[in-house]
Amino acid sequence: MASHVVKFAGLSDRDRKKVSPLPKMTAGDRVELRVSRRNGQQQTVALPPAVVSVVETLITRLLRGERVAVLTEDQELSPAEASVILGISRPLVVLRMDRGDLPFRYVGKHRRASLREVLALKAKLNAQRSAMEALGDDAEDLLVRYGA
Repeated sequence: MASHVVKFAGLSDRDRKKVSPLPKMTAGDRVELRVSRRNGQQQTVALPPAVVSVVETLITRLLRGERVAVLTEDQELSPAEASVILGISRPLVVLRMDRGDLPFRYVGKHRRASLREVLALKAKLNAQRSAMEALGDDAEDLLVRYGA
């Protein structure tokens, strides 16, 4: 699968004031999307419950001022795109690939890693970061209690 650029979208303050959150859905509720075309035509599409959940999450995040991107799990990412998701530099992503921390394949001369693998590495890095913070907190607590 070819790589797609990770594009984040957000709402301006003015647009956030215009959009209201979806009400909480209950069993049996239906959501329909109405599209009004420039030529005056209108089209209505019923959304299945799984899509409603995604749209609800999307709107909630956008209303909080967060920037979002929609990606597919099997999408392949370049090191630069993976670096955006991981929050590390592109050269560090390449280093992780070379070390075997992030599986990848070559497409011609270009490296590609699946989004699934990038998210797995992100979870691992987050767990390591949390453990290091907890260790630092423990060391600080011991220093305060017993001195150096």
